[in-house]
Amino acid sequence: MDLLAALRDHRLLAIVRGSDPDAALNTVLTLAEEGVALIEVSLTGRDALDVIARARAALGPDALLGAGTVLTADDAREAHKAGAAFLVTPAVSDGIATGRELGLPVLAGVMTPTDILQALRLGADALKLFPAGSAGGPGYLRDLRGPFPDLPFVPVGGVDAGAAAEYLRAGATAVGVGSPLTGDAASGGSLAALRARAREFLDVVRPETRP
Repeated sequence: MDLLAALRDHRLLAIVRGSDPDAALNTVLTLAEEGVALIEVSLTGRDALDVIARARAALGPDALLGAGTVLTADDAREAHKAGAAFLVTPAVSDGIATGRELGLPVLAGVMTPTDILQALRLGADALKLFPAGSAGGPGYLRDLRGPFPDLPFVPVGGVDAGAAAEYLRAGATAVGVGSPLTGDAASGGSLAALRARAREFLDVVRPETRP
């Protein structure tokens, strides 16, 4: 899988984290039905590996389905066994190098310039700016793009629809969105409301809205 190309093409990464495995699976499938192509299932959700395996079986081998909150080498290995096509870390962690050894692309969590250089040395394919809102929002992304103008940044953390548009205008390759998109769907909440939010975010990231 070419993660960087997928991020550039779709510009939206949905993050699913829930307390109900069946609801989390239905959340993944609903997002896919609405056209959200890139979906991450966080390993902090209940029975997340099983959710990934079941979603992979339902969506097929070409689905852009990944595992998030990958902290350790074991996390990376277990996610790979479950069928994850890519890994996402919240920080510079052992999961990056192990993911690369397994042939999986990695979106690595960073906040500082030092983090960025470390993640790149470990083989990260793209950089998850996290927590983006706490780091200073789109202005901080613009500052980082001064010394790192060509690197692919994906802001995550507190990104609602309005912020998503601002980050994309500031030069983000894509945005990662959790609860502002998924709401409580992965814990048994409304799938109809999830569909409406998915359409809202897809409107924000569609090509015709690019600056």
